[in-house]
Amino acid sequence: MTARTILVADDDASMRTVLSQALGRAGHTARVTATASTLWQWIAAGEGDAVVTDVYMPDGSAFDLIPRIRKLRPLLPIIIMSGHSTLATAVTAAELGAFDYLAKPFDLKALLSIVDRAFQTPKDVNKPASANELSDQGPLIGRSPAMQEIYRTLARLTQTDLTVMINGESGTGKELVARALHSHSKRRNGPFVAINMAAIPRDLIEAELFGHEKGAFTGAQNRGIGRFEQAEGGTLLLDEIGDMPMEAQTRLLRVLQEGEFTSVGGRTPIRANVRIVAATHRDLRQHIAHGLFREDLYYRLNVVPLRLPPLRERREDIPDLVRHFLKAAVKAGLAERTIEPDGLERLQRHGWPGNVRELENVVMRLVAIHAQETISADLVAAQLIEPSSALAVPVQTDDLSSLVEGWLRGEFTRHGTDLPPSGLHDRVVKLVEAPLLRAALVSTRGNQLRAAGLLGLNRNTLRKKMRELGIQVHAEVE
Repeated sequence: MTARTILVADDDASMRTVLSQALGRAGHTARVTATASTLWQWIAAGEGDAVVTDVYMPDGSAFDLIPRIRKLRPLLPIIIMSGHSTLATAVTAAELGAFDYLAKPFDLKALLSIVDRAFQTPKDVNKPASANELSDQGPLIGRSPAMQEIYRTLARLTQTDLTVMINGESGTGKELVARALHSHSKRRNGPFVAINMAAIPRDLIEAELFGHEKGAFTGAQNRGIGRFEQAEGGTLLLDEIGDMPMEAQTRLLRVLQEGEFTSVGGRTPIRANVRIVAATHRDLRQHIAHGLFREDLYYRLNVVPLRLPPLRERREDIPDLVRHFLKAAVKAGLAERTIEPDGLERLQRHGWPGNVRELENVVMRLVAIHAQETISADLVAAQLIEPSSALAVPVQTDDLSSLVEGWLRGEFTRHGTDLPPSGLHDRVVKLVEAPLLRAALVSTRGNQLRAAGLLGLNRNTLRKKMRELGIQVHAEVE
């Protein structure tokens, strides 16, 4: 390994010592300083093979320095560190042309790995050298290690058009992350269009995605523009992609392969100039194994996988999230409230099966129904007891009716004062019927005759329901 000289800038003396020692053990020479001015003097004199610098120093910001470095020495790798990390910090570092970004505290092995990679990676002298003005208060809240990794990944993706697959439990903020990716990307001036596969009737999904011509089907009195055309030049979020019927999956795969599509009933190909972001709470590998999702489509969509951590894996972010929701409540016309420290601690101990969305609903309820300016831990604890309503039905794991009723209570609660989207009956029926049919098919190893007998249906009825629900099984196990 060739020894290199690394220029280190940080106003923390102990951090300078730790970094100097770590770089020395790795065979490099470290020159350390506490100021941006000294760092610039070294760089202007042609010294150093790489830079490792904190964002904020007593005499200036590294973000002000990076454009000057890029202009004078465009091949010099710059690694940014920050103890005040947000999505805006990570994105700004990437947009200005930093090689990588680390949130403090970090593992020294991670830094050394980045330094080594910087010397092995071809330098891109054409990388953008300007950044938009970004507020520290971005759409994503949290400074936990789990969220820092999300920020780093998003920052890298803003400079690309790569397809992203976001996986996370319900309520973790998948659409919020997709919007943040779009708003900081090269396509930020284009539209952001989201479509939820689980909320659209199966026979309308293709028309919703690709549009339709006049007379293409009953009721199509005019030409309809699909979501792909609406998202032209921007980003298209395919939410709950795991609920997409197999026929629509085939058409989507063709679009991803060929870069064009035709509307329902149309013949003229239309170019698809969109960035695709897919999102799901399901395990698509299991769907593939059960014949419910195309493996080739999965690999087309899963170019960059991004897992969102559930709230229970980032409990240290809960106080920041609560403060954010309390401010949002004031903007919504509710009274200004605070939650006492013991109350915040009680919120951090909760399991949060509904994740950030559930936390937001709890905070809004606390503000709306309590007159006290400071909300006590007892009031918080009372809101976290489930179920707390006299109308609630005790949920037993062997009582399907109670489970469904509990799910419905949660569905109405998640929408706050609004009602859920129309078509609730069909969605609930599909939620119960689809897993029932899949379980029967899996348990009979795909033998449709045996599965029909198990369900008490004739085979033709089973096949009809499978087509309606987009359920397929491998032919070899029938």
